[in-house]
Amino acid sequence: MCKKHKTFAYIGKKQYFCRRLRKLPLLQQWDIKRILAKTNYTIHTDAIKNTILPTISVEKKKESIIYASEADLLNIVLFGCTAKDWQEANPELAGKMNIRDTASINELLVLSNLESYNAEMIRQGKSRQERFELLMEMRNQQLKVLQQANADFNFKKLSGNDPKMIEG
Repeated sequence: MCKKHKTFAYIGKKQYFCRRLRKLPLLQQWDIKRILAKTNYTIHTDAIKNTILPTISVEKKKESIIYASEADLLNIVLFGCTAKDWQEANPELAGKMNIRDTASINELLVLSNLESYNAEMIRQGKSRQERFELLMEMRNQQLKVLQQANADFNFKKLSGNDPKMIEG
């Protein structure tokens, strides 16, 4: 087969694969959700590493507790419970997914913004209580706006999926 035909065969296979992926709406939604969940995670963890950890005396192997504590602050703000509380309330899902995997697109958009805002407040030296209160205000305002703007529906529409087929 000449090079030209190999290229067309490759493109044909790629188009076939893409068409098949479009028919898997839950997989596409999962990808969108994972991208949203990861968007500002690095910014948030960087603020913890460079601002909180240097100010406290904690063994290297226990640093993960600090990161988890900050993640749980955001979980409480957004979902009303810690990751552990969610796992205990959902034992059938706990081994397969985490609390953030069950979030709607609107919640993940807000989570991404909360991570960024919390990172900035950490850098500014705001107390945990002050950050919690400001994050709660932000959460309430943003979820309200996103629900009014029908953001979940628009993301599903943008990804080429029938919003009626996908749970948000």
